[in-house]
Amino acid sequence: MKPLIALISAASLLAATAVLARDLSVDEARQLHEAGAVLSIEALSAAALAQHPGGALEDQELEEEYGRYVYQAEIRDQNGGQWDLELDARTGQVLKNHRDD
Repeated sequence: MKPLIALISAASLLAATAVLARDLSVDEARQLHEAGAVLSIEALSAAALAQHPGGALEDQELEEEYGRYVYQAEIRDQNGGQWDLELDARTGQVLKNHRDD
């Protein structure tokens, strides 16, 4: 009986996590920007790139995490280093900026 309870608990936790974070479509991002809930993707991209001048944006996405909008970006710096960044999509504040080894 205990393995069954553990399995159900694990499945419930996984389902809850999936609901707490989701990728937003381009249309959703545009609507949120027009409503004033988030900065534009262009402004967020510029803020991310400002953290690594001369770098190149390799990937980006807007997510809703725990009721908060987060812009995630991957940047390749001038020396070839890969960086993972997260910005608060409403304010542009850098939440995470670490080198991806």
